[in-house]
Amino acid sequence: MVRIRGWHQVWMMIRAQWLQRRNGLARAGVFLGLVGAIVGLWLGQGAIAWAEDYNKEFLVNADFSQRDLTDSSFTKANLRSSQFVDANLQGVSFFGANLEDADLTRSNLRNATLDTARLVNANLTQAILEGAFAFNTKFNGATIEGADFTDVLLRGDMQDLLCSVASGTNAVTGRETRETLECE
Repeated sequence: MVRIRGWHQVWMMIRAQWLQRRNGLARAGVFLGLVGAIVGLWLGQGAIAWAEDYNKEFLVNADFSQRDLTDSSFTKANLRSSQFVDANLQGVSFFGANLEDADLTRSNLRNATLDTARLVNANLTQAILEGAFAFNTKFNGATIEGADFTDVLLRGDMQDLLCSVASGTNAVTGRETRETLECE
């Protein structure tokens, strides 16, 4: 039992309780405000793209079509026969990933890392790979009609292979596939 001695002590106890409640409400208000802002952005415009980590995942036949996966990582992931149609893959890392038979039609792969990835029999029709790093990438059997390879670093043998099947013009950039590959 607390023994109260005078009005001053009563006032100090009331003030202490009020401050505890006020600080608790302030913290709760800040927390609820942040939660509300995040939910509002998520449900509202969808303007924020959160980079996701799919490193070393088994994602055979996965469908990532029409998703914004900017700066996500699929390093050494198995993405065989997966769908990335109309996906935004800017800055994505597919380092060492298996994209055999994957459909990347009209995908935006600007500045993506494709080094040591397997794009064997992949569909890159109308894809934009501008500035991508693909030096040790395997494109054997890939469909590249209308793909844009502007400023893509490729090994000589892969460049020759791609030039042997290159055709079309990219609908977004207006560039011819053969010109972007610097075919002779």
